[in-house]
Amino acid sequence: MSIYIHKPGPLTTIQDLGRTGYGKYGVIVSGAMDRFAHRAANWLVGNNGGAAALEITLSGFAAEFRQNHWIAITGGDMAPVIDGSPVPMWRPVFVRKGSRLVLKRPVSGCRAHVAVSGGLDVPEVMGSRSTYLRAGIGGFGGRPLKAGDELAVGPASLRDPYPVPASLESRLCKAPTISGAAGEDGPFYAVHWTIPWSLLPAYSRKPVIRVIRGRQWDDFTQASRRAFLESAFLVTPQSDRMGYRLSGPSLELESPREYLSEAVAVGTVQIPADGQPIVLMADRQSLGGYPKIAQVISADLPVLAQTVPGGNVSFREVTPEEAESLYLRGERKLKRLEMMIRLKLKEGYHA
Repeated sequence: MSIYIHKPGPLTTIQDLGRTGYGKYGVIVSGAMDRFAHRAANWLVGNNGGAAALEITLSGFAAEFRQNHWIAITGGDMAPVIDGSPVPMWRPVFVRKGSRLVLKRPVSGCRAHVAVSGGLDVPEVMGSRSTYLRAGIGGFGGRPLKAGDELAVGPASLRDPYPVPASLESRLCKAPTISGAAGEDGPFYAVHWTIPWSLLPAYSRKPVIRVIRGRQWDDFTQASRRAFLESAFLVTPQSDRMGYRLSGPSLELESPREYLSEAVAVGTVQIPADGQPIVLMADRQSLGGYPKIAQVISADLPVLAQTVPGGNVSFREVTPEEAESLYLRGERKLKRLEMMIRLKLKEGYHA
C-alpha cells in the first residue's frame, strides 16, 4: 500500500471520468465533479486524463505517502501543506516517503483533485473506478474513504514523467521549492512551471453560469423565466454530488401539469413543486420527471462544480450555437493544455 488516510474530511472519494454506456440500464456515469481539474491533475503526473484520483470535498483531509511519489493538486484551493510547508497547486510535485499532505481550509472552490503518478489502483466496475455512493460500487469498496484506509498506486515506471536521478534526495534537501519549503528537511520538490492562469476555469463564489433553454422553458410563467435569468440563487448546504439545491425566487408553471420522466444530463436544471431549482450533477439519476427550465452548458460545469455552499449562482442565457462554439473552444484549449504539459514533462523535472 502506498497512501495512508489519516483524516478523510467531510467527503473524499476515488473518481475517474465515469462509467459510460450503461445509462439504458439505469447506471449513471458518475465520475469527477470538476472534469477539467481531474484531467489536468492526471496529465501533470504523466497519467492519462481518466486515471483514478482523489476528489476531496472541503477541508480536513490528511494523508501520508508511504513511498516517494509525483503528485499534482488541482481544482479548489484548500490551502494544501506537506509537512507544514505550503505546497503549490497546478504543477507536478515530488513528495518523499513519509511526508504528510494536509488540506487546511477552503480558500476558493470546494473540491480538490489529487492525482498520483500511476493512478490509484482499485478494481474497475463496469469499466470505471469511480465511486458511486448510492449504489455502493466502484472506488474503495463503493464508499467514502475513512481514517485507516490504505490506497494502492498503480505502476508508474513506464509513465513516470521524470527521469528521477539517484541524486534527487540531495536535491530535495538543498533546493528551495516554489512554496519556500527549503532547508535540510525539505519534504517536497515542486517544478518551476505551472499551468497558465489564462487556461484555468474562473472559479468564483458568485459565478455567472451560462445556460440554454430547457425542454419546458415555455411552460413557465414569463415572470419566472425573467426571475431565473435576473436573480442570484443561494447554493444551499443540501447540495451534493447528486445535485445542487438552490434557493431564490419561486419559479412557477403557467398551469399545473404532470410530465413523463425523460433523460437528464449533468447540468439539467429541474424545478420541483416548491419552485426552487435543482441543478443535476455527477451522481444524478438517469431519468427525471420535473420540468426542466434550462441546461447548463458544458463549458461552465467545472465552475459550477467548485461553487461552495453559501455561494451565489446567477444564470445567463446563450443560444445552442453559442454553447456549441464554447464547448469546441474548450476542447481545443484542453488539447493545447495536454500538449503543453506533455512537452514540459519531456524536458525533465527541473524544467
